[in-house]
Amino acid sequence: MLVKWTRCTVVDRRGFERGQRKWAGLLGEPGFRGQGGGWSRGRPHVVHLFGFWESRAFYDSFMARSHDRLAAAQAGTFKNAQVRLFEHRFDVKVGFSPQFADADVVRIAHCRVRADRVEHFTLMQEKVWSPAMAGSPGMLRGVFGEAPGREFLVLSVWNSGAEHGKYRAERVERLALRTQLEADVAEIGGDIVALEPSWTV
Repeated sequence: MLVKWTRCTVVDRRGFERGQRKWAGLLGEPGFRGQGGGWSRGRPHVVHLFGFWESRAFYDSFMARSHDRLAAAQAGTFKNAQVRLFEHRFDVKVGFSPQFADADVVRIAHCRVRADRVEHFTLMQEKVWSPAMAGSPGMLRGVFGEAPGREFLVLSVWNSGAEHGKYRAERVERLALRTQLEADVAEIGGDIVALEPSWTV
């Protein structure tokens, strides 16, 4: 599965939201699995969108054929768009599916990992971070993806911001020490996204 993460800054909120509804046209595209997104909780005007495709080949075919027609409705409503593609490595909780109707927030962690630490980082994500997150009340599902250049994305879907906040307060610092996160990671960023139900496709 291919995970597409888009981040942009919206300059015309009403126009952007109107255009976002046009992406319902993705339904029926070969290989399309789902899409969702919303507004950053910490940065006003910043939007995050997540799209899921069966494979890179299906995604490339869509980009060549239908993408520009659907995107035209949002022309001029945003700036600073950054798009990244990640190959699915494993589910954070068994049986990931790109659904957002039962969720309130998505947490994104975006890491660039040191060259000699990739194997350790990946192992710790799979054996320590993933089970800890999966065992947290309110954590619904998630996915761990990799892009060229030792870049990784952990996308976790939560039923409420409060539940995610509890997990952060109670577990994250302890887990970071246990997994030697600082030694693994050269750069780390992230955001919490308040999902916009009308953007789910």
